[in-house]
Amino acid sequence: MRRTPHRTPSVYARRPRTAAALTATAAATATLTLLTTATPAQASPPTPIAASTARSYLSALTVKTEGSSDGYSRDKFPHWITQSGTCDTRETVLKRDGKNVTTGTNCAATAGSWYSEYDGETWTASSDVDIDHIVPLSEAWKSGASGWTTAQRQSFANDLTRPQLIAVTDNVNQSKGDKDPAKWMPPRAAYACTYLRMYVQVKHYYALSVDSAEKSAIQSGLSGC
Repeated sequence: MRRTPHRTPSVYARRPRTAAALTATAAATATLTLLTTATPAQASPPTPIAASTARSYLSALTVKTEGSSDGYSRDKFPHWITQSGTCDTRETVLKRDGKNVTTGTNCAATAGSWYSEYDGETWTASSDVDIDHIVPLSEAWKSGASGWTTAQRQSFANDLTRPQLIAVTDNVNQSKGDKDPAKWMPPRAAYACTYLRMYVQVKHYYALSVDSAEKSAIQSGLSGC
């Protein structure tokens, strides 16, 4: 995926230099007001389990020291795979999580807007959006997936049934990397409970372990949900 490290969200107006520019700027300002006051396009992974269920699932997870990353490679979690026609998993999530998304004949998004639940930003270029694995691939490897078959890891990396994939701001996703909730949480605090519910649901479904710091951080976060 293409990275765009230096860019600003939404629309901005340049400083006017002429009367005509003032008129154009006024129109642009009105348009910007409409954009910023409209209801954002909400990301829509499958609805996660309730907080009470997440607490129950968390208590059932095996607690053990995190495994080694030896042998890990993203290539061992094949993605993005074809989901339907010419559409792969990334393109499918972009369509699912975006608003007014249009695509070309190859299924690539050509227009639309994407609201990132992690930081509250809205983007109008798909290149500014990453598809995040709620439970990172490397984290999965170190908590059980190293013993899976390639087919099992492929299913995990492309899971559209569980709340494992979500479209978010690329730079925020990169800051997360392979960190678990003891080391990283979405900067938008309003999404913390949802994020933890998603994380626990995925770990529970795939019978992945948690380390003690990870479990403690999740317990603390869920206590306020």
